[in-house]
Amino acid sequence: MKLLRMCCLVLPLFALTANADILGSADAFGVLGASAVTNTGPSVVFQDLGVWPGTSITGFPPGIVHGTIHNDDAVAHQAQLDALTGYNYLAGLARTGTLTGQDLGGLTLDQGVYFFASSAQLTGQLTLDFQGLSNMMVVFQIGSTLTTASASSVLIINPGSNDQVYWQVGSSATLGTTTDFYGNVIADQSVTLDHRANITCGRAIALNGAVTMDTNNIDTGNCAGGTGTTPEPGTIALVATGGAMAAGANFSNFSFWGLGASIPAFFRKRKR
Repeated sequence: MKLLRMCCLVLPLFALTANADILGSADAFGVLGASAVTNTGPSVVFQDLGVWPGTSITGFPPGIVHGTIHNDDAVAHQAQLDALTGYNYLAGLARTGTLTGQDLGGLTLDQGVYFFASSAQLTGQLTLDFQGLSNMMVVFQIGSTLTTASASSVLIINPGSNDQVYWQVGSSATLGTTTDFYGNVIADQSVTLDHRANITCGRAIALNGAVTMDTNNIDTGNCAGGTGTTPEPGTIALVATGGAMAAGANFSNFSFWGLGASIPAFFRKRKR
């Protein structure tokens, strides 16, 4: 009866979804701009490229798109709507750490939601440690700009399968020259990739401004430890008032962001 009462108290606080399809149809895009997409040099986009509501796509060729180009069409329109939904979802996640004022360079972070009240800077190497777990996310909530210094990088260690990285940027993102970046950049305004800055296992999405490229590779695949671009159906998202949390569906590894060890401890107590 105690277990039943516990479930009745907890479950109404959450809405469970079996598959956290965060970006919806925007998941098919490597580059998605709002006002324009511009390119200089032999850039390569390994999935679709699109713009909506703007109509300006320039620099392809010499740039190469291995998917489909969607210029102000219904597909790009829906992708922008879905990207906005994903952006708002990410912005609403309950934070697990606050990094305001800290440079990401030199840090090692595990799965969680990391908050910057204003701008975020990456100088050097950021290491993300997934600790061998699958279907995990690292999310960065950035109040204003995201900027990387030249030759900065994001290193993934101990990946599981279908682990994901999201950068929710409150204004604009700029990846400095030769930056080796990882994850999905969804910016409220613009995304600029300086000369030879590359994105692995992610995409560049601008919700209101332009995506500007200069001899870049943007690859939604090539993910560390797995090839999927959307979390597996085993992922569970728990959405609560004022935020959300995600967890793997494997009950033996039951952990919820924001709840710490309270739920595992409860069930251990019940077993005893």
